[in-house]
Amino acid sequence: MNPRPLIALHALSYVWPGNATEIRFPDLSVERGSVLVLRAASGRGKSTLLALLAGLLSPSAGQIHVDGVVVSALTGAARDRWRGRHVGFLPQRLHWVDALSVERNVALALWAAGLPPDEVRVRALLAALGLTEFAQRRPHQLSGGQAQRAALARALVTQPSLLLVDEPTASLDDAAAAAALSALDQASTRYGATLLIATHDARVGAAFGARAREIQL
Repeated sequence: MNPRPLIALHALSYVWPGNATEIRFPDLSVERGSVLVLRAASGRGKSTLLALLAGLLSPSAGQIHVDGVVVSALTGAARDRWRGRHVGFLPQRLHWVDALSVERNVALALWAAGLPPDEVRVRALLAALGLTEFAQRRPHQLSGGQAQRAALARALVTQPSLLLVDEPTASLDDAAAAAALSALDQASTRYGATLLIATHDARVGAAFGARAREIQL
């Protein structure tokens, strides 16, 4: 008997308000613990699909199942609780509370998910990502690569089953991109998160090699 996939999409589409163009997505089945790279040019729906998977948007048609949950059927606080507990999201633009240190920003994700404080987990995660010496800095004091790793720590601290990443290398040079992708690879393996990356950057698929499945939207 085949195990149930972590993600299943069926007849999924979305229409942005005020825009008559319908974005249709292919049916997908994504196995637990796998890496899926979503490739497409800008404007073809990569970020929209991640937002749908995270429950930040509701589909115009079709269904999204994540670990047996019909995400579009959840509403309000129930959807927010589900997202906080099960999804780690790294948007293209990283949003920080700049008055707080990196460590406190990561810890804030636990509070937002309704989980108890866990300083040991936060510090262990920062150490695993090579950020211990930057833990007390403010986010604006980080380099691009350091900020990516800090965002990854924030996304992983709730121990999500699904990690969604939007254009992680868009503003990074080759060295910083390689470091960011290596951190994603190691972290998803270590913490058992299924990884979906939306990108138009060929470096992403190359970095994961045979471990990744690529889908063209």
